[in-house]
Amino acid sequence: MDFNFFHPIVLEDETVLLRPLEESDFENLLEISLNEPETWEYSLVRANGRENLEKYIQIALKARENRKEFPFIVFDKKSGEYAGSTRFYDINLEFKTLQLGYTWYGKAFRGTGLNKHCKYLLLEYAFETLGMERVEFRADNNNERSIAAMKSIGCKVEGILRNHMPTLGSDARRDSIILSILKKEWVDDVKENLKRKL
Repeated sequence: MDFNFFHPIVLEDETVLLRPLEESDFENLLEISLNEPETWEYSLVRANGRENLEKYIQIALKARENRKEFPFIVFDKKSGEYAGSTRFYDINLEFKTLQLGYTWYGKAFRGTGLNKHCKYLLLEYAFETLGMERVEFRADNNNERSIAAMKSIGCKVEGILRNHMPTLGSDARRDSIILSILKKEWVDDVKENLKRKL
């Protein structure tokens, strides 16, 4: 499968719409960026404040241009508001693997089920349209909320990369937890289990 990084992929159900992130989405995400700095507590690339949000979007779009990542903006249909962003990255078509991450939502959208709808659509696309064999997830091992969310959609913990990366704004280094879903797991039970939770 040859992945077209410039095809306008739109994924949606009755709850959420994901479409390619664009430069003009700066305005759609600015309120969260300005008012919810805790959203990026564990992030290595932050979008808090005007300047950081602008950089965040530019970096994401450059990575898409370089055929390395595919960033989405997330629109919550129930509220009629933009909720945050997520993306495919480390896309390796030859090995049929990718990572799913850089996911963040404003606090009004956390715990609402929105994330499960997003992950269902993204995983379905990764496994059933792109033909991926493995989707990987990573997080700061201290980020309990993110880890719980990944486990709840069916991710299996593979292990911890100790002292893996530097953290922003300090000399400390983080341990990164690695989780994944395999195509066989998606087909066998993860898809149906996740669908029941929607």
